Amino acid sequence: MTTAPHSGTASGRTPALDELMAEHTQPLLTFVEKLVRDHHLAEDIVQETFIHAWQQGTRVRLVGVPIRDWLTTVARDLAVASLRQVAVGRERTEPEVDVTQPDHADAAVAAAEAVSMLRRLPVEHRAVLLHTYLAGRTTHETARALGVPVRTVRSRHHHALYTLRTGRRAA
Repeated sequence: MTTAPHSGTASGRTPALDELMAEHTQPLLTFVEKLVRDHHLAEDIVQETFIHAWQQGTRVRLVGVPIRDWLTTVARDLAVASLRQVAVGRERTEPEVDVTQPDHADAAVAAAEAVSMLRRLPVEHRAVLLHTYLAGRTTHETARALGVPVRTVRSRHHHALYTLRTGRRAA
């Protein structure tokens, strides 16, 4: 994906997003259906995955992993969240009255703040976080991918989280 999320056609979709959807929709749908065992829920999750990709725009390429891996990780996280939500719903004894749709504005603001905070990190620290959190890699896998020692990955991880928590650089 090489265009910003807000450029493109009147519908808001870009040619790059159309290509991405054409190439990855069916494999993602198959993957998510195996997780949730519900075709309609799987379709919704795949749609949310592409919305997330559209919102991320060119930031998706910062990760350095294949786009299919990134999409699969996002879809898996959405599926797990959905299954948890269903499980919590079964535990409730009172019927849910509120039928309003959730407002995505808070999530959009939080995502923008997260991107802004990540941009303030040194490139090396940001790469470690992207590999461990977004790509779901272990410390050892991240060390191999970045070509640095495991202890360096752990140190960068620690300092990056410290910087994000406190808003200032670690000493």
